[in-house]
Amino acid sequence: MIKLGEKIVHARVLILILGFVLLVPAFIGFIKTRVNYDILAYLPKDIETMVGQDILVDEFGTGAFSMFVVEGMQDKDVSALKEKIEQVEHVEKVIWYDSFADLSIPKELLPEKLYEAFNNDEKDATLMAIIFNETTSADGTMEAIDEIRSISNKQCFLSGMSAIVTDTKSLSEKETPIYVCIAVILSSIVLAITMDSVMVPVLFLVSIGMAILYNLGTNIFMGEISYITKALAAVLQLGVTMDYSIFLWHSYKAQLQTYENKEEAMSHAIADTITSVVGSSITTVAGFIALCFMSFTLGLDLGIVMAKGVVFGVICCVTILPSMILIFDKAIRKTTHRVILPELKGIGNFVAKHYMIFIVLFVIILIPAIYGYKNTDVYYNLDSTLPETLDSVKANATLEEDFAMNSTHMLLLTNEMSDKDVRLLMKDIENVEGVKFCLGMDSILGAGIPSKFVPTSLTSSLKSEDWQLVLVGSEYKVASDEVNNQCTEIEKIIDSYDEENMLVGEAPCTKDLITITDKDFATVSVVSIGAIFIIILFVFGSISLPVVLVAVIEFAIFINMGIPCFTGTVIPFIASIVIGTIQLGATVDYAILMTNKYKNGRLAGSSRFDAVATACQESVQSIIVSALSFFAATFGVGMYSDIDMISSLCVLMARGALISMCAVILVLPSMFMLFDKIIMFRYRNKLQNYVEATTDTVNS
Repeated sequence: MIKLGEKIVHARVLILILGFVLLVPAFIGFIKTRVNYDILAYLPKDIETMVGQDILVDEFGTGAFSMFVVEGMQDKDVSALKEKIEQVEHVEKVIWYDSFADLSIPKELLPEKLYEAFNNDEKDATLMAIIFNETTSADGTMEAIDEIRSISNKQCFLSGMSAIVTDTKSLSEKETPIYVCIAVILSSIVLAITMDSVMVPVLFLVSIGMAILYNLGTNIFMGEISYITKALAAVLQLGVTMDYSIFLWHSYKAQLQTYENKEEAMSHAIADTITSVVGSSITTVAGFIALCFMSFTLGLDLGIVMAKGVVFGVICCVTILPSMILIFDKAIRKTTHRVILPELKGIGNFVAKHYMIFIVLFVIILIPAIYGYKNTDVYYNLDSTLPETLDSVKANATLEEDFAMNSTHMLLLTNEMSDKDVRLLMKDIENVEGVKFCLGMDSILGAGIPSKFVPTSLTSSLKSEDWQLVLVGSEYKVASDEVNNQCTEIEKIIDSYDEENMLVGEAPCTKDLITITDKDFATVSVVSIGAIFIIILFVFGSISLPVVLVAVIEFAIFINMGIPCFTGTVIPFIASIVIGTIQLGATVDYAILMTNKYKNGRLAGSSRFDAVATACQESVQSIIVSALSFFAATFGVGMYSDIDMISSLCVLMARGALISMCAVILVLPSMFMLFDKIIMFRYRNKLQNYVEATTDTVNS
């Protein structure tokens, strides 16, 4: 490793030039990478709801629709607006009263239930169904949403998943650059407190910033990434990889005490950093890779990007950062100042001396922490993540207020069913509790309108060669127990007529999401704990140490994820899956650092008390700096973001960093004190050899 360090030092100018040149293709890759704003798109492709979505695209040329509420407008004006909307690119069809009857025919001739579903006389409101020719989150659909809003007035409200996705995109694109600025500013404050030079934090942030851009640029090879991944990647990478830069700097300063030549000192610092950081980063990568085992492929998306980010962070830490430190050596020396962060002298002795207090606190806190962890409420309704001031959220509220409708399902019925069976099926579904209407070809023909008068464009929107489409309006909100039970009942009804029939739409997809992510939660937890357990086992060659380390970090995770239960906070479903893994992977480094020092102290002949006290004292500064860096990178974003999905994740990560810091500083040394005999049993031969060697030395 020394030779590699020497080569890096020798080529520092070339490395820095090449590093900045590579930013160009990285930036191009970054802006060319498509961002997906539809969370439901990450459901497994083989489940029925997703297969049904593909059929909608293939058979009907559509994958998305929205309900459009119009208030206080005369029928002739509504009809004119409908014609304008139909001219919007990517709008396949707009279904309203005049789609199958002339305006001269009174609306009251419609079946009563159908009339009430699409009209509210008290509110002077009417309802249209807009069908798009692309999928929910397609760029064309979002462009159409924007154009429809531009040609409508304030009395019109466009609801539905596509509208939510469009607003999410707009809000996310506005906020993401601010996330990075907040993370950089707060990280700079932490570094200014913990570092001894004003210039060093600047070099840290430049180096990490380059690694972040390399990571985001190479996402182009994935085709697209989730907006959650895009929003969190830079912030997470900054927080997770800051440790590596800090380690290199501290190692370099230590080597300067031995080697007067700064190039030689940096060569040894690079070698030392590679040896330590690579081993440490493997645990972090393992934590992110565990997310890739989710059936809900958002985990794969986030896992790959963050694992890749850690690798880029390590590479830049041992190449670009040392090059900049050497090149800007004079500037660093000129901006040197006293470290503001106190040294916390005596904390090691305090913890080791009072270890039983912390063990008792561990046991007392663990029970409510586990209870809270298991009983924290989560939500799956995606518009709950957005501010109430957004157009899509206001539209959904208006749809509920004017028409007592919160969601719309789509039935794909096979054309092998007879017309009689279709009518009976629709009648059965209309009788399901919470169903507002059931609209299909039979609804139109059943209104007494001869089939020859029904426009071909309308029939093609509702019937293809193999399938016919039926729209079902529901009073119940997406992700609620009521709508999930309703979907189950509807599925039973359509399957009783033909098992090939399908129920699709936002509510059925979300119902699948709930089922799938419940399984993913258990899978990810087992994989992440198992992977990190094996890595620690391999590193330390001990079974007891991985148990102790993972137990302490899991304890911190239980506390973090249990707090929302006691504060009455409902968190987004994705947080319950990924936070534990991120917290485990990102903060297990703290535990490994202290464990190494404890083990080395004991094997060098130190007593249990001295080894634990020294390990805690020597580690506490690094652990606090690392935890504060992670906290700084995430806390500000959590406070600022109006997207609750992002805000909740960042708040949980920030809080988790501080809780893990306290657990490692206070509980882990206490565990070493308590289980020292069990831990050191694995190393009894080495200890015996040390005692014998010491005895021989004394006798001689």
